[in-house]
Amino acid sequence: MAVAALRWLGDRLELLDQRLLPGETAYVTCRSAQDVARAIRDMVVRGAPAIGCAAAFGVVLDRGGAAAYDLLAASRPTAVNLFWALERMRRAGGTETEARAIFDEDLAANLAMGAHGAALVPQGARILTHCNAGALATAGHGTALGVVRSAKDKGISVIACETRPYLQGARLTAWECAQEGIACTLVTDNMAGHLMSRGEVDLVIVGADRIAANGDAANKIGTYTLAVLARRHGLPFYVAAPLSTYDFVIADGSAIPIEERPAAEVTGYRGERWAPEGVRVRNPAFDVTPAELISALICEKGIVTGPNRERLARLAPPA
Repeated sequence: MAVAALRWLGDRLELLDQRLLPGETAYVTCRSAQDVARAIRDMVVRGAPAIGCAAAFGVVLDRGGAAAYDLLAASRPTAVNLFWALERMRRAGGTETEARAIFDEDLAANLAMGAHGAALVPQGARILTHCNAGALATAGHGTALGVVRSAKDKGISVIACETRPYLQGARLTAWECAQEGIACTLVTDNMAGHLMSRGEVDLVIVGADRIAANGDAANKIGTYTLAVLARRHGLPFYVAAPLSTYDFVIADGSAIPIEERPAAEVTGYRGERWAPEGVRVRNPAFDVTPAELISALICEKGIVTGPNRERLARLAPPA
């Protein structure tokens, strides 16, 4: 990607303002942990790995001060990469060296995931994806979209669900594909089942914000629906995420905290309102896909087919 989601400049962190894409490319400058926490909370930067990287540099901006950790930890609850990065920074004393290592390791993990995942992609595959799990959501290359990038020479094409209510698929995934010259068709979320029933989808690849010890995976709201549809139509359903997204402490997906975002994201968009005043709104940002619906998990160490607690235990760090 010619445009980076994060730019560390030594005394400040610049974050691509993803709220403005695809119409405008602009960066938000962060000079403190408070600035970074606000940027994470307000969706300037989003995507679990990118959030973790941003938080690491946020700690550096406050010279590893104790308050920085609390500020950043409170920014968003679901993506475990945030808490993983903060714990790494705490153990390392909040150093810039550690933050750079977190960033570099995420990029390397994405490239490795892409190589592993590309082996699962048939020639000419039509790949349906949800939300944005590309370079914009990571240090670079991407997780689910990183697999697509790595399989580009196979003549693949992407079907991007628009991803209501925040439109990450329409605004970000479609934009990334256009930048990379990857054939992409944009559809509304409720068209996926129709396309599957007509044989127009070959496989589904998504990212994740937290994966429990048994393989249950939390991802953008609507992912669970796609997993059920994929099972109904006999299609592979893959989840690509680095090991920093795995939470081996929680037993299953029922323990994953699900963020509820503002009602305004559902009742309208960018100043335009289409719902009546006073209507009750639910806006969970994520849902949990049970491991039994996941054909394989893809991480930097390889592919875990038919994920379960025993198979994932081999990936867990030493106690």
